[in-house]
Amino acid sequence: MEPQETARREADGEEEAAHPQVPQVREDPTPAAAHVVARDVATPELFAQFQRTRDPGLRDQLILAHMNLVRYLARKFANRGEPLEDLVQVGTIGLINAIDRFEPERGIRFATYATPTIVGEIRRHFRDKGWAVKVPRRLQELSMAATRAVDELSQALDRAPTISEIATRLGVAEEETVEALELSDLYELPSLDRDLGSDDEGTGGALSDYIGREDPEIERFERRNRLSQALKSLPERERQIIEFRFFRNLSQTEVAKRMKISQMHVSRLQHRALARLREHIRE
Repeated sequence: MEPQETARREADGEEEAAHPQVPQVREDPTPAAAHVVARDVATPELFAQFQRTRDPGLRDQLILAHMNLVRYLARKFANRGEPLEDLVQVGTIGLINAIDRFEPERGIRFATYATPTIVGEIRRHFRDKGWAVKVPRRLQELSMAATRAVDELSQALDRAPTISEIATRLGVAEEETVEALELSDLYELPSLDRDLGSDDEGTGGALSDYIGREDPEIERFERRNRLSQALKSLPERERQIIEFRFFRNLSQTEVAKRMKISQMHVSRLQHRALARLREHIRE
């Protein structure tokens, strides 16, 4: 047997292992799709019919027929912090895109055609939406590659690999390798309600108990500091009026007597001083 023929048969065997079993549809089908339910709903004829008609009912039949393929591929990513059902939903989007673009006349098995599209959609989900902190795509891919390298080297060496060994496996510098490994901590941030347990000193509690809160005195201090700087910018007479009126709680009549000016004059100077203070604080 030729090597090419042997390789082709092995590939066909792998495809058949991943090829979904056609489910038995129990719902009452429409008259137009009755013959489809009685046969293999994943036949090339059905794909050709869908390509011609774009019938939503036919698309639904094709989606149901290949959901096992989506679940099979989604399970490969099930241990990366995302619920399996979420990955199945994301993979279904890739399945629908593959069904819409599939051209049966090319003679390619649909499972072979759809697998890269489904896997690509799941990987895009991890790359763009799975990280708790936005990380550049290059670093995301390097982080995932570093994680795979650690698993593979651990099995091959029967011990934890060193940074140098991981860097050699990835073909990058050791500094980039350390950064890629540290990025895995950004994939899923710890909950503030997480119980930290207790130690010998009797401490523990939730993580939120150790996070500082905003001190209202800081805002009060900043306001007083801004006001102090604004008062220094006022002319001497206006500053005296503000101090008499708002710091010593004197009436305008009392201020007028102390400064030996009319009460009307005090009122005008006070109004001018307050306007200048507001303008200075806004700046």
